[in-house]
Amino acid sequence: MNQFKHHFFIFMFLSIAITSEAFSQQTISGTVTQVNGLPISGANVYLDGTYDGDSTNELGSFSFETTETGVQTLSISFVSYETFMMAASVNDMNDLSIQLKEDVNSLDTVVITAGTFEASDNSKVSVLKPLDVVTTASALGDFVGAIQTLPGTTTVAEDGRLFVRGGDAGETQIYIDGIRVFTPYSPTTNNTPTRGRYSPFLFDGITFSTGGYSAEYGQALSSVLLLSTVDEPDQEKTEISLMTVGGGLGNTQKWEKSSLSVNASYINLAPYIALLPDRNNWQKPYETISGEAVFRQHFEKGILKIYSAFDTSNFQLDYEDINDPEGVNFSLKNNNFYSNASYSGDLSSSWKIQTGGSFTTAKDKIGIGNDNIIDTENSAHLKLKLKKRFSNRYKLNIGVDQLITDFEEEYVSETFSESYGFNNNISGIFAEGDIIFSRKFAMKVGARGEYSGLFDEYTVSPRVSIAYKTGKSSQLSLAYGDFYQQPGSEILKFETDLKARKTQHYILNYQYSANNRIFRAEAYRKQYNGLITYNTPTPEFSSNYTNNGDGYAQGIDLFFRDDESIKNIDYWVSYSFLDTKRKYQNFPIEATPSFANTHNLSVVAKYWIEDWKSQIGFSYNYGSSRTYTDLNRPGFLQDKTKDYNSLSLNWAYLLSQQQILYFSINNALGFTNVNGYQYADAPNTNGVYNRRALLPAADQFFFVGFFWSISDDGTDNQLDKL
Repeated sequence: MNQFKHHFFIFMFLSIAITSEAFSQQTISGTVTQVNGLPISGANVYLDGTYDGDSTNELGSFSFETTETGVQTLSISFVSYETFMMAASVNDMNDLSIQLKEDVNSLDTVVITAGTFEASDNSKVSVLKPLDVVTTASALGDFVGAIQTLPGTTTVAEDGRLFVRGGDAGETQIYIDGIRVFTPYSPTTNNTPTRGRYSPFLFDGITFSTGGYSAEYGQALSSVLLLSTVDEPDQEKTEISLMTVGGGLGNTQKWEKSSLSVNASYINLAPYIALLPDRNNWQKPYETISGEAVFRQHFEKGILKIYSAFDTSNFQLDYEDINDPEGVNFSLKNNNFYSNASYSGDLSSSWKIQTGGSFTTAKDKIGIGNDNIIDTENSAHLKLKLKKRFSNRYKLNIGVDQLITDFEEEYVSETFSESYGFNNNISGIFAEGDIIFSRKFAMKVGARGEYSGLFDEYTVSPRVSIAYKTGKSSQLSLAYGDFYQQPGSEILKFETDLKARKTQHYILNYQYSANNRIFRAEAYRKQYNGLITYNTPTPEFSSNYTNNGDGYAQGIDLFFRDDESIKNIDYWVSYSFLDTKRKYQNFPIEATPSFANTHNLSVVAKYWIEDWKSQIGFSYNYGSSRTYTDLNRPGFLQDKTKDYNSLSLNWAYLLSQQQILYFSINNALGFTNVNGYQYADAPNTNGVYNRRALLPAADQFFFVGFFWSISDDGTDNQLDKL
């Protein structure tokens, strides 16, 4: 009996304990949905710091019990949605109705693409990679040459600069680490294309905006090209280049929190021209010495980068002129120095700072026959930008910058001498917000204000871009903006009583990107106002200058790149249709300028052959005919040249993992391209104006180079692990 009582008391004690515990449990329940009300199935729901939780069912419902009491934190998470956290009393966690917001930091979040091409290894969607600059056959290692294979650019083979969507080369500005470059191109002569001054090996990101770009950038009517230097090299290395036109040497050193990269090159065309003469009558072939350096210092919350580049070049030749049977003697000596310092870092958990400045000094000594011209330009750009992160969905950029230019020209002839010049200061302020409403819908809206001390003029430029994701891999973007730019030095050195020129951009963009394939289609319209006109054949001191010019440019750009369909083959195709007319300079009527053509096509392909340890590539460029004025017929810019064609080939062969032998030939099929015509100043005895075709200095260009890298890991090479 006593034993029975003992067991009975134990049973009663356990029953009371279990019943008490059961009565102390609380039920937590609710429903999890998207913002649009659709249920989310499979969401993870739990009390933070416990094992109590549940997963939502197909109706989005959850329910679980807990013995926790008091204030607890309920956490709800699901892939591609922002985690929801709620701190409340457990007693109040019944029949909850919770909406999860899309995680706008996910990879499939919409990005604004209207008017913008990115080439960055860190970009969500890259049209080009930095490596493309040195492996595109027609580019010859020039970042501008690689950009010219993208839609929106126009083939102006004799010039070499960027002509974008009906704009002349002066309408595109180039920036390094967000700071303006004032003299980005090397000097050249008639019918010989220029090149960008800066080595592509120091950059790891390129953004090319053909229109609708950020309010952060001003003084560019058509486009901006943004170059970003490498934040941190991966290892110490030495790079040696031996080429048919010269040589180069580079070295990178790394320390605990800093690094330094330097390179120098020497180019001399004399041996090449002696072997393969061109159409120019050289007295002294082109020769240049150049060097660059990037120093990087990492701090706890930021990075300082100091970039400097210099070059000095000279040449002399007699170029053909139909009005001078003996030709015209032309010589040029150029010295250029550019320095850029930039700092970016965190001020707090929500504030970032980007600041810096650049200084450029450039001097050209030009001889044309018996006339001598000395141009000296000193320019600076100072900039401060602050970025406030309010949330994943809203960020604000605000900033100020200052552009300073001091230009002087001394002109000396046999009969007189004269000096011209100007001082120009432009103050800018900008504000721009990035608003991500959802993974499908985003907006960038801002404005830029500028004051010109030279013109005593204020301008305000509103700019807005929106993007909507139409599918998992596709989206639409729209952009509108006002853009102002002052005339160039060729005008301002003679006349400063003018106003800034203006364009308005309207852009519609569609983009599809999936499985290493990307397709873009973009339609645009640009309206020009306030273009500069003058009443003489070229700008002169005695010319009458006005802002009465105007014009338009409109068209369609198409781009497709595929690195997936054919094994070891990467290719892209670009096509542009351009309709443009303008009345500016000395145009008597509105007409299509001679630098614009209606159709442009580029096809670039690269094929890796494992057995040969080689990459073979080709680039085909086509440009339809360009306008010129035939003096033997009535009208202005009423005739057209023949179409432009060029096929370029290259071959990179790995002698070893760090030694590369590189061959290329531009215009391999030897097309004879005509850039235009020069007419005699006066008619002959039959009343006909004689003319000569403006041909390139050389129909073809051959290049052979040996590139050797010596690095810590023994595998790195100048073509980025080709």
